[in-house]
Amino acid sequence: MAATAMEHDGGAEVVVTPGELLGPSSSLEAGRGAYADGRSVRASVTGRRRFVAPAPGSSDQRSTVEVVGHKAHGAVPQPGSVVIARVTKVMARMASADIMCVDSKAVKEKFTGMIRQQDVRATEIDKVDMYQSYRPGDIVRALVLSLGDARAYYLSTAKNELGVVSAQSIAGGTLVPTSWTEMQCELTGQIEQRKVAKVE
Repeated sequence: MAATAMEHDGGAEVVVTPGELLGPSSSLEAGRGAYADGRSVRASVTGRRRFVAPAPGSSDQRSTVEVVGHKAHGAVPQPGSVVIARVTKVMARMASADIMCVDSKAVKEKFTGMIRQQDVRATEIDKVDMYQSYRPGDIVRALVLSLGDARAYYLSTAKNELGVVSAQSIAGGTLVPTSWTEMQCELTGQIEQRKVAKVE
């Protein structure tokens, strides 16, 4: 199977669409315009499929597959972009989020972001508690660091103006920032911990 996936296109340009299968993740790494979906690598944008050989001496001998998209198909995250994302899952060492806007422009494709424990804030990194930084459903403003390990974009909230910008409490009320680490429920007055973005 790997040989088929690794075949180059013989000079012909293959146009793929979002969600289209590009090959198995066992032999392909997701580059720009692609994402890993379990054991598969799929296109995240519409464009031309392209394979990039691994660097000589690289420990990872998988080729990288890229999809070179058309700019008309919406904003695409790049290192240095500021994004708005919705947190989907919080784990002990990272949180995942769906990117909704890039530099104030709405995305038309699905892009996933990961905020690692070391990228939550700039101080006392070793004391970061992910569960007191984000909750699923939170809307966060974050900086794109890089395309991650074939699964998602790495995001950072380690600046004052980055972090949670909108959230709901456990009781379902709107949370209002009271400090850079706390938000208060408008319904119950309950305080919840968050990595809060500095209010403009």
